[in-house]
Amino acid sequence: MFGPRFARGMAARYRKRGLDHTARQIVALLAETGGIEDATVLEIGGGVGEIQLELLKRGAASATNLELSPGYEADAAALIAEAGVTGRVDRRLVDIATDPAGAEPADIVVLHRVVCCYPDYARLLGAAADHARRHLVFSHPPRNPVSRTLVGTQNLFFRMIGRDFRAFTHPPAAMLAVLAEHGLHLRAAHHGRVWQVAA
Repeated sequence: MFGPRFARGMAARYRKRGLDHTARQIVALLAETGGIEDATVLEIGGGVGEIQLELLKRGAASATNLELSPGYEADAAALIAEAGVTGRVDRRLVDIATDPAGAEPADIVVLHRVVCCYPDYARLLGAAADHARRHLVFSHPPRNPVSRTLVGTQNLFFRMIGRDFRAFTHPPAAMLAVLAEHGLHLRAAHHGRVWQVAA
């Protein structure tokens, strides 16, 4: 599902258009906190690393990317080199929900379009929260009849073609409750039609 072909498309789109709308909102919310300068960044499921690169451009000290698919690595390495930040990004194949020790805590933790791809949101967000020294920002689809129907149809299609991947519309209030249980509190939010962002 998230192999080299998908990665090439993501990298090409970033080179041509920059961040997508939701990713721009994530960076903007972090910029509003004034917490980017000299910060360490941990991005869970960062793909080819667009958000990390933008945070590094805005003064972050370093970034660590955790992925489940090795398909992103070639394009991510190319983007890192093009941005002139070689040596400031550490990329690892780690599932932080099952291996919390696979990454060190960071000032900023980012999960963009990741929670909707993971069945156990409580375990994932709990591990992410435990790694956030100052800020955690994540995006997720809204949970309503339209989104649930679309995701259900998408999952049926994946089942029909033999793919194991499934998408999820987890309850937003329950996700925020998990973060609160781990000591984080909602500071800001952006409500888009397709993606919502919580900081």
